[in-house]
Order: sequence, then C-alpha cells, then structure tokens
Amino acid sequence: MTIKALHHVQLAAPVGSEPYLREFYAGVLGLREVPKPPELARRGGVWFRGEGVEIHLGVEEGFRPARKAHPAFLVDDLDAYADRFPGARPDHLFPGYRRIYVSDPVGNRIELLQPV
Repeated sequence: MTIKALHHVQLAAPVGSEPYLREFYAGVLGLREVPKPPELARRGGVWFRGEGVEIHLGVEEGFRPARKAHPAFLVDDLDAYADRFPGARPDHLFPGYRRIYVSDPVGNRIELLQPV
C-alpha cells in the first residue's frame, strides 16, 4: 500500500460565500474553477484546480474559519503575490523557503511559499 499523491484539500466556508471565493481563488490566486458533480453541487460550495493542486470549498452551517490549519501553495513569484496582499504576514521560519500568510475572503488561513 502506498499513498501516491494528495488529491485535494477541503476548506469550509459560510453559506452564500461562493462569489467571494471565486473572486479570490480564481481572480487573485489564478486557479480555475472546476464543475462539481451535480449531486455535490446541490450542497453549495465551489472547487478550484491549478497545476498539481485542487482545493474544494464546501459550505458549512456554523462556519468557523481555519486559522491554524491551512493549504500551502508553492508559487513562482512570491513578491508578486505579496504585492496583491498588503496585509500579508511574512514568515522566515521555514528553512529553504520564503513564505507569507494571507486570509481568504471568509478568514481561512492560506500559505504561499517559494523556495530560496
């Protein structure tokens, strides 16, 4: 038995937040929206995909943002992303990487990092 890869990461979001999530994950991060299977689409939420990464955002009653748990996306130009997020929190504690933390529109923590 071998785990071969990570297929996707699931984050929660409040009901009705899909337009804001689209603006952030597609518009700002540059991921593309992928259609959810019809049975799952009825539940709300939205899915995104990029090069080697997939993130699913599902709606949750009583939503609370993930402030510690987070997806970490490798990027090719951290400075360009940092410019898009004036409130980005830099962190130099991970050897071999430069990284920043940002929040998505519903408060989930997102890490963006680039090898040095």
